[in-house]
Amino acid sequence: MKKSLIIIALLTICFFQADCFAQKSKKSKFRALVLYENGGHHLEFTKAAKPWLNKLAIDSSFTIDYIENTKTINEALLSKYQVFIQLDYPPYTWSEESMKAFQNYMASGKGGWIGLHHATLLGEFDGYPMWKWFSDFMGGIKFVNYIPDFANAKVNIEDKSHPVMKGIPSDFFVNKEEWYIYDKSPRENVHVLASVDESTYEPDSKIKMGDHPVIWTNDHFASRNIYIFTGHSPELFKNEAYTTLLRNSIFWAANKN
Repeated sequence: MKKSLIIIALLTICFFQADCFAQKSKKSKFRALVLYENGGHHLEFTKAAKPWLNKLAIDSSFTIDYIENTKTINEALLSKYQVFIQLDYPPYTWSEESMKAFQNYMASGKGGWIGLHHATLLGEFDGYPMWKWFSDFMGGIKFVNYIPDFANAKVNIEDKSHPVMKGIPSDFFVNKEEWYIYDKSPRENVHVLASVDESTYEPDSKIKMGDHPVIWTNDHFASRNIYIFTGHSPELFKNEAYTTLLRNSIFWAANKN
């Protein structure tokens, strides 16, 4: 009888120890902050992105929080996160405090940044002047045009050795994208990881840029950063190359790979 009680006690201890170990193993690896648009024509992308991001966070044991505007962005807030994702949110409507906080965040090396699509809507919009620092951050560019009726196109990887490109083919197709045009290529000021082949536009478009980078990182900052132009259509979350790129970018920006 005593022997049985001892065995039960030992099993109970092992159970709780295993449970405690499992709890510890599920401890959040890092925290991610996502700034997203909750309206306009990018809403459908947001609706597809959030459940995908939430599942990735659960499966990969990191914490993810969301904000819909930049009002709460300050140095204290950003200091809590290892990666900041600008999910289809433009570089205007930011307050002086939020702009300064983000600039310091990128200079500190304490957290990384991923910007999608709308993050390069650089210019004078809705009564706001262009954020010069952000333009320089993105390679000194200014938005001038886009393909409003969309086009499919092939994206060519230029730096296959970069960690964000692991598991991605040397080229892949993106459907239904706006393909922003800038006043110049950012290539001279950034590290280009991929570009769009404008000869593959379907349907063809006269709105072309020539040298047209669509994924790049700015190595002049202490914080890891990557801009990924594609980010308009919710269909992107059915594109394995795109989801692999986004997943890789999150872990790379968070300094976890």
